[in-house]
Amino acid sequence: MAFPQMLPPTASILISSLLLQLAAASAPCAFPAVFNFGDSNSDTGGLSSAFGQAPPPNGETFFRKPAGRYCDGRLIIDFIANSLGLPRLNAYLDSVGTNFSHGANFATAGSTIRPQNTTLSQSGFSPFSLDVQTWQFSQFKSRSQSFLDQGLFKDQLPKKEYFSRALYTFDIGQNDLTAGYFSDMTTEEVKASIPDILDKFSIAVKSIYGEGGRFFWVHNTGPFGCLAYVLDRLLLRAPEVDRFGCGSPFNEVAQLFNTKLEEAVAQLREDLPLAVFTLVDVYSVKYELISHATKHGFELPLVACCGHGGKYNYNGHNGCGSKKMTANGTEVVIGKSCKDPSKRVVWDGVHYTEAANRWVFDRIAEGKFSVPPTPLRMACKERAV
Repeated sequence: MAFPQMLPPTASILISSLLLQLAAASAPCAFPAVFNFGDSNSDTGGLSSAFGQAPPPNGETFFRKPAGRYCDGRLIIDFIANSLGLPRLNAYLDSVGTNFSHGANFATAGSTIRPQNTTLSQSGFSPFSLDVQTWQFSQFKSRSQSFLDQGLFKDQLPKKEYFSRALYTFDIGQNDLTAGYFSDMTTEEVKASIPDILDKFSIAVKSIYGEGGRFFWVHNTGPFGCLAYVLDRLLLRAPEVDRFGCGSPFNEVAQLFNTKLEEAVAQLREDLPLAVFTLVDVYSVKYELISHATKHGFELPLVACCGHGGKYNYNGHNGCGSKKMTANGTEVVIGKSCKDPSKRVVWDGVHYTEAANRWVFDRIAEGKFSVPPTPLRMACKERAV
């Protein structure tokens, strides 16, 4: 009777080691926390905490009431947290009853990468630019660790080791481009501002890296030339539209920004050797949804669900949830929601509906639109497995 030849001990150890490495490489990252930086596309309550709650009907689809989001329900960042098995992120600017044990959200609606040097009432842009958000994060980290050292708030603050194991998400830049247009810059002038914008972005990322951040999930900017607030306010200045009705010059600027962002992230990979970067092409996903809305079960992709008047159901002076006084002194809501937000792409002319956010998330989560092509759950790996 023949017996199988036994492997030498060194070979067995080597095979076991390789199997363990393969298992580790294919295992999900198990991020214990998420720290988010951005604008209204990922603001879960920051601007509302600072300047007053986003009014109803915001929040109506999922939360059944306003919940700090400029949306009828959840944002992409909400779906990101949920898919990682984490609670929805509370805004850093929230106070009473806030739990930050699994991360914090520093995004605010209207935020830009570069400071705008204007007030919110003057320009509509948030004073909490990306550099401010990173300073807030630095304070949050140091104060959290100080309190934990004193044995305080253990259930409300992230553990020290979470900061180096967390996922750091970014969705910001669109407002820098529109701010240029709204301040009467030409398209060429807006394009010329992009390198400085991205220099400021890189400085912010390096600041977080210096605080121990290692895993970065970065969204590029969307096709803002398809959004009602741009079409309504800027189309007369640059009237070229594509076959889907989107403003071509504005989308070309967004695409240039995204090309330069990819270059900036590539440089960050070289400059920060311990970091892992995943750059997510949300532009392509959002443009696909808008340009082929009917195919994907949506309708009227350029028209706001919640708004008042005009070709796009958008009015910069009477937005979603706005009210007016009638002749007899009665206050009535004129910025009303459409009948079925689940069929619409754009919520209020500026932001996407929950249904659109979910659709976009479902397509970016598996890594098909990422550089490198890495699923969200594997975004701590050096490359896709």
